[in-house]
Amino acid sequence: MSKVTLKILAKQLNLSTAAVSKALRDSHEISEVTKKRVISLANELAYVPHPYAGSLREKRSKTIAVVIPEVADSFFSLALNGIEAIAIQKGYHALIYLTHESVDREIQILKDLEFGRVDGVLMSITMKTTSFEHIKALNHKIPLVFFDRVCDEVDTAKITTNDYECGYQATQHLIDCGCKRISILTISNSLSISSKRMNGYLQALEDNGIPYEPELNISYGDDSEKNHELITALMSKPDRPDGILATVSKMTMDIYLVAMELGINIPQELKVVCFSNESTAAILNPSLTTITQPAFDIGKQAATILFKALEKKYLILSEESIVIPSSLIVRRSTIA
Repeated sequence: MSKVTLKILAKQLNLSTAAVSKALRDSHEISEVTKKRVISLANELAYVPHPYAGSLREKRSKTIAVVIPEVADSFFSLALNGIEAIAIQKGYHALIYLTHESVDREIQILKDLEFGRVDGVLMSITMKTTSFEHIKALNHKIPLVFFDRVCDEVDTAKITTNDYECGYQATQHLIDCGCKRISILTISNSLSISSKRMNGYLQALEDNGIPYEPELNISYGDDSEKNHELITALMSKPDRPDGILATVSKMTMDIYLVAMELGINIPQELKVVCFSNESTAAILNPSLTTITQPAFDIGKQAATILFKALEKKYLILSEESIVIPSSLIVRRSTIA
């Protein structure tokens, strides 16, 4: 059975499609008699309006895009919940696009989004994004708001946490717990969140008179086996670190596994702090000291500002940036 359309209704009723559409929307321009005729036939033929018909009249898709590296990370899962809470409230759909840390995929996704598929974009860039013309091109056409992994070169709103202060606070906590040689695990030299966390780490070392040792700075990549090997090599040295600051949650398991494989006791021989929103942090053995980010609130604020831009034509997005503080939660991985 073919789908019943406005044209079919209009033809059977000997009315224009515009008149039928107005009658179904209870427009004051249409008489009550005509409205009853239209509604009666629509019910009889089981007419279902197109879900995007109203938004197309308004030149809106009623859809936003969320471009993120992954969903396995608990931060992004929680941020998505915050985004969806606002999108649903506003009557919008949220389309999720995963870049899988691929710049080429990120470029292609943004090109596809330039042509009116969505009304606005929320975005967290890949760890390999070092050029920004594709992002600037999109930003010139539709509203764009960054969250977490932001691009400082693009003039728009950025919703972040206090990464520098957290890098400092985590390092200072390890020092206060007696650590003298602290390793930092990072994922990218280009991401602003990585550089801010690194700078906080460096400042804490300097303020405590501890020299920076470049060999204690370990860069993670896409290869999980290689990452595991890097941690194993680091912890197999006779002058191994007595503290580790991991800047993303996926590093936690490697640290714990390597410590178990090498017979290194956490926290007596190695103290660990990780940027993590994982619910498992409290039940690890030992429980993990974390810098816990306000992921849900970051997503919620990013969406709130994007919808503000969609509702206020002349809003200056670059003036809407917000920093939401994270929290240090001390558990047994740093307390002997």
